[in-house]
Formats: sequence, C-alpha cells, structure tokens
Amino acid sequence: MVEVCLARIHTISSVTCAMLCHSRLVCMSLSICQTLGTTTSPILPGFAGSCLPRFSTMPFIYCNINEVCYYASRNDKSYWLSTTAPIPMMPVASVQISQYISRCSVCEAPSQAVAVHSQDITIPQCPVGWRSLWIGYSFLMHTAAGAEGGGQSLVSPGSCLEDFRATPFIECNGARGSCHYFANKYSFWLTTVEQSQQFVSAPPSETLKAGQLRTRVSRCQVCMKNL
Repeated sequence: MVEVCLARIHTISSVTCAMLCHSRLVCMSLSICQTLGTTTSPILPGFAGSCLPRFSTMPFIYCNINEVCYYASRNDKSYWLSTTAPIPMMPVASVQISQYISRCSVCEAPSQAVAVHSQDITIPQCPVGWRSLWIGYSFLMHTAAGAEGGGQSLVSPGSCLEDFRATPFIECNGARGSCHYFANKYSFWLTTVEQSQQFVSAPPSETLKAGQLRTRVSRCQVCMKNL
C-alpha cells in the first residue's frame, strides 16, 4: 500500500478535498511547498509529507551544536500552494491567510499514482489498465528567495495541478507572520511542443498575456493502475 498526497491548488474546502480519495482517507491538511532558512528545503508537492495538519508562517525551528534552538528569530520563509482567491494588494496576516492556503488529502491506495504529460493542449490518456484520478496542467518548478527554488519529478502527482495560475504559491514570512505574492517569484510550467517543430530551429521568442497563457501550457492526467 502507498500513500498519495493529493495537492489541490484551488480547493479551499476540506470537505471537497476529501472527495479526491478513491480509497481510504488518511487525513486532510494544508499544502506546504517549501521552507527557506539559511538554506532551502524543497518539499515535494506530490508526496504525503507535503500535507501538514496545521498551518504556521514559520513551521520549523533551527538548532545548533550547542543544543540551543531558535524560533521565528530570522528572516526565514515558508512557501505554500495557494488557492484561486484574488491576489491581495497588501500582505495578509492572521485569519486572512486561511483563504489563500490550498488544502490537500492523504489517501491510502492499492497502487502508485503517476502523472502523464502530453506537451500539448490536449489531455493525455492513461495507459491501458489504468484509471484517471484527475486532469490538470503540467507544473515543473518554482523560484523562492535569492537563487533558491524547488520542483518535483514529472512522474509525481504533484506535477499535475488541476488549475493553472501564473502564481500557484504564496510566500510567508515567519517572523512577521504575514503572507504575500511577490513579483520576483516565478513558476515554471511544461510547455506545448508541436510535433513538426522537433529537432528544427530554435523556438521563437513569445510574450503571452492574460487570456493566452493556457495555450502554451502542457496538459496532464494523474493515473492509478487498476488492481
């Protein structure tokens, strides 16, 4: 038996999130993406460990060799998958944060769930003998503060997010207790590739704006083998 963390980028209701489990529901929680202290610690969105039961802008403590630990005393950050709530003009704090944090479920399943990607705007089919869990957009990686960032294997369910957003994660400042979207944080998505454009000249440069974004983002489907 394996555990599959189902990170729902637009699921605000924990009740709705529970409907994703096609087998036994283990827990319902919140979707953490990454933590950032002196160094970075990417938390893969497709695994059960990314589904924390409780939220804090500072979910970790750091300790040294002298057996001294410090909490919320530096400019440490945490990153969370976000919902489709409108982007706020200013940082949010306290109970306002809740509406921006994605919910997730951890389910016990009889087989491993995997993501398949089309590199096209069409939905890829599950292999013969596999069934669909959900369809989405191919999420590759993201940047964080400085030169840091994170991502996951494209076979991971965490690489197939049900909804596309240019900003699928929110940054929380631990010591300040606030969260916000920042212009210098980027998301990277698997792009579409025309069959006829393989092994030819360099791809032409493009700038896509609102209304055009989904035309160049690969589609995906998360599948589970029938046993």
